[in-house]
Amino acid sequence: MYSPALYGVISRIITHTELAEDVLQETFVKIWQSAEYYDNTKGRLFTWMMNIARNLSIDKLRSKDFKNSLKNQDIENNVSFVDEQNKVTFNPDVLGIKQLVENLKPDLQAVLDLVYYKGFTHVEAAEKLDLPLGTVKTRIRLAIIELRRSFN
Repeated sequence: MYSPALYGVISRIITHTELAEDVLQETFVKIWQSAEYYDNTKGRLFTWMMNIARNLSIDKLRSKDFKNSLKNQDIENNVSFVDEQNKVTFNPDVLGIKQLVENLKPDLQAVLDLVYYKGFTHVEAAEKLDLPLGTVKTRIRLAIIELRRSFN
């Protein structure tokens, strides 16, 4: 019965839909846990509930977690955005990286090819190459060290 009104107050303060829904849930939990503290001589039940919703919303906006979450962005959503904005494409041939990678040992080349050029995770590369995960990580590290030496 009170959900739409409370959600309306919360969503005006917190614009992120998922976060606003979480705060609505927290509001009802707090109302349930604090029901014994409601005093009808001080005001209506609805007003008391609205104040709880408003205060929790403001607390969420001021929280360190919320401020940090605004600084973090999903890389999947931003890679294409950056490329569209800057009209930048990754071309390893222009940088000369492809020749440097070709000078590496074949086992290091295979791991780099899967992880950096084809987008495999370390676990997926380990499965594809039928190697232990630690070996894949070690080969990536060794390949990066060799490439650094080539640049210096």
